[in-house]
Amino acid sequence: MMKQTMAALAAGLSILMLTGSFAAVAEQVGFRQTELTDKSGNRDLKVALWYPTSDTKPVVMIGENPAFIGIEAIKDAAPDKNAHPLVVLSHGYGGSWRNLNWLAGELVGQGYIVAAPDHPGTTTFNRDKEQAAKLWERPHDLSRVIDAVSSDSALAGRVESKRIAAIGHSLGGWSVVALAGAQFDRERFEKDCKDNPNPRTCGLADELINPQGDVAAEKLKTMKADPRVGAIVSLDLGLARGFTPESLNSISVPALIFGAGVDIGDLPAKMESGYIAENMPDKATQYIEIADAAHFSFMQNCKAGAVEMIEAEMPGDGIVCKDGGGRSREAIHRKVADKIIAFLAKSIPAQ
Repeated sequence: MMKQTMAALAAGLSILMLTGSFAAVAEQVGFRQTELTDKSGNRDLKVALWYPTSDTKPVVMIGENPAFIGIEAIKDAAPDKNAHPLVVLSHGYGGSWRNLNWLAGELVGQGYIVAAPDHPGTTTFNRDKEQAAKLWERPHDLSRVIDAVSSDSALAGRVESKRIAAIGHSLGGWSVVALAGAQFDRERFEKDCKDNPNPRTCGLADELINPQGDVAAEKLKTMKADPRVGAIVSLDLGLARGFTPESLNSISVPALIFGAGVDIGDLPAKMESGYIAENMPDKATQYIEIADAAHFSFMQNCKAGAVEMIEAEMPGDGIVCKDGGGRSREAIHRKVADKIIAFLAKSIPAQ
């Protein structure tokens, strides 16, 4: 389990709901996992679900492992009877739903249903090369999750269909920007890699883009927005500079773009997250660069001694538990969560 967790890293309840006015106190966090089968049999999705519940069963720790802290939730609890807005989460390259588990708990505390797929080929437990090379399927995975959760209230409760948002970290940030209608030009990306070579982003092309050749180029260039998604949040995304400025400028939904001010890979946030924000419509886009956050600061909190434990297992990977040194990761999370909660309350308000 520990080895799988480390490999993936290569790449608060009962709070007042913020809707612009005083609202009800949230319930407990319910949690369950499900699997969505693909009709073709080629891309089944394992999905984690967090949701408000009035269940009184004991809580357990969700997403805990030797290095990382989980959250308390009631496993397989019955969803409450109310309708709630939906947020879909997208993890980064080599990660899993556990990486944004902390944020899911915060959002349920505000009355949201939250759902997160493990993207086949780029997740901890599925590194299938053929699936990884279908990069255009990542945003489609999120649409499939929206389909499933919206159509079956037994999974996580009733969804308010006019209040749906998407949040992603790293390659997950790329995925939610694509879900909003951005199109990716392989030739543009290749040219940019020659002008700004970087192994952390350009080095992924041979796995995520090149194996499918012209098929990938066409699929990535013709990705469509999911019209049900009313807002997006990107957390220090990657591969951004392959998106065409024209498609970014055509995105019509509000976007909150976070960049990490601590550069861990010779590619400043302004060249990735900043590029997205610069080319999206000014009135609907907010860019926040957190000076003391590093790329992995948006992932779950680390336990005491986690850096040493990880370094002993896989030298160099302890970086996943290192931030900028200005504040704790908990403090960074608090700022990020508060900004997201306020943004969503304004962007997909209660009807």
